[in-house]
Amino acid sequence: MNKVFLSGNLTRDPEVRYTQGGKAYARMGIAINRRYKEKESVDFFNLVAWEKTAEFCGRYLRKGSRVLVEGRLQTNSYENKDGVKVNTVEIWVDNIEFADSKRADSGDNDFSDNRPANNYSGKNYSGNRQSAPPRKNDYDDFGGGEIIDPEDTPF
Repeated sequence: MNKVFLSGNLTRDPEVRYTQGGKAYARMGIAINRRYKEKESVDFFNLVAWEKTAEFCGRYLRKGSRVLVEGRLQTNSYENKDGVKVNTVEIWVDNIEFADSKRADSGDNDFSDNRPANNYSGKNYSGNRQSAPPRKNDYDDFGGGEIIDPEDTPF
């Protein structure tokens, strides 16, 4: 089984592009705080989202957004300009949720339809495709957690 769950802050705005076949994909980064013994450090990972999830990310997420990510590890390799083989690991996003729900619910967002978008995977809970994020009453709002101002993040 190849499944990962991550909670962290985006390190850059999602960059949405399209394949020659017209499929949307978004690339972004996530920073995850990690405590080891009595020290703290930060791990950085690259995220890739596809199709409706990619479009959602490009529309609603920004650098500093606190998110919960469900996805899988994807390895790749390529040859750089010096002819050296480079191996990479990315997280391919299956589902992404806002983790700072108070900010999303406060009206401090750019949602044109005035709906907070706290969860979106391109599928509704029965697994069928949907065209918009779920409405607030379509999911449980667990709230809580520490609110982090994006201006206070080092990335």
